[in-house]
Amino acid sequence: FQASNPGQFENDNDVLWQRGHVPETIVYHGRVGINTDAPDEALVVCGNAKVMGRVMHPSDSRAKQNIREVDTNEQLRRIAQMRLVEYDYKPEFASVMGIKNT
Repeated sequence: FQASNPGQFENDNDVLWQRGHVPETIVYHGRVGINTDAPDEALVVCGNAKVMGRVMHPSDSRAKQNIREVDTNEQLRRIAQMRLVEYDYKPEFASVMGIKNT
């Protein structure tokens, strides 16, 4: 889509953006691509992203409780049982993602 007026799209019938239920939020039902017209995930950014605040991830310690140390020897034994692999990216994936060293 190309915007003719800020906040308006040429084809308003296809607009999937909506105001969120929480103040100052916007919702899009579908995939969003920045610098790509073929996003294959909910959000694909082809280029650098600058974050001026925090990025919260489910693995973030701020989202956890009851964090405790574990038996290192037992964990090393488990790691030794893991299947480790090396791989090369498929050329068609690497070219779309801008990966030079596959």
